[in-house]
Amino acid sequence: MRLTRRGRSALIAAGAVAAATAVAVPLLITGYGDRAAGRRPTSLVVPEGWRSAQIYEAVDKALALPAGTTKKSLGKARLKLPADAQGNPEGYLFPATYPLDEKATPESLLSTMVDTANERFGGGRITAGAQRNALNVYQAVTIASIVQAEAATKTDMGKVARVVLNRLERGMPLQMDSTLNYALSRFTLDTRESDTRIQSPYNSYQRMGLPPTPIANPGEQAMRAALRPTPGDWLYFATVKPGDTRFTADYAEHQRNVAEFNRHRERERKSEGKSAEPAK
Repeated sequence: MRLTRRGRSALIAAGAVAAATAVAVPLLITGYGDRAAGRRPTSLVVPEGWRSAQIYEAVDKALALPAGTTKKSLGKARLKLPADAQGNPEGYLFPATYPLDEKATPESLLSTMVDTANERFGGGRITAGAQRNALNVYQAVTIASIVQAEAATKTDMGKVARVVLNRLERGMPLQMDSTLNYALSRFTLDTRESDTRIQSPYNSYQRMGLPPTPIANPGEQAMRAALRPTPGDWLYFATVKPGDTRFTADYAEHQRNVAEFNRHRERERKSEGKSAEPAK
């Protein structure tokens, strides 16, 4: 039996299993003016967990710009990113509602998002929280982004963060499907065993430690979880069914949880007139 997935839904087997990764969120633009009068929307909502690519696309649409304009503007945006980011704003485009006045540009919006992240993630309290876990702030943001992608509910965030830290401390690969999906630029596709063999620094099945950058833009709650994870010895977690995520340090117990997940999934498939091979 080869059970490799440590993510929130199931484990990879020799074939496809369900992967409950973050679903692409529709563009959220609020405060529309009179379209007939050519007025732009007045605000843009960036949800927690969006990737930078989603935000670039959202800004293009909000400002009625050609696709790709915002991404191309990165070189002249002069974003105040930490040195570890090496110019990549992933993780630092803070989720919030941003006004879209007549002077808004891709550069101004991205700068405001990064400035907001620096404000929320800066300060001695954040630095001290990261240091308690032998991390720097950028690493804490990276963990928060994984927590944001993997936790089935906000109440699970602290436990997911603890799993990440426990695995790092034990020299275990993280084996998170969310990092694979980031590497593959996808959200809802099933994860297959072959995916775990891709050559990518974001393949946390093959690479030790954290991915080189955050994999999304986390909110404050995910960041708090990364800084103050729930105490526990957990190394595995699986969402057996919605609202029932189980954390354990015992691999045998984890296997039982996965088996229950497979039974639940098979019942759902049968009720939909479909069939699926359970995880092995």
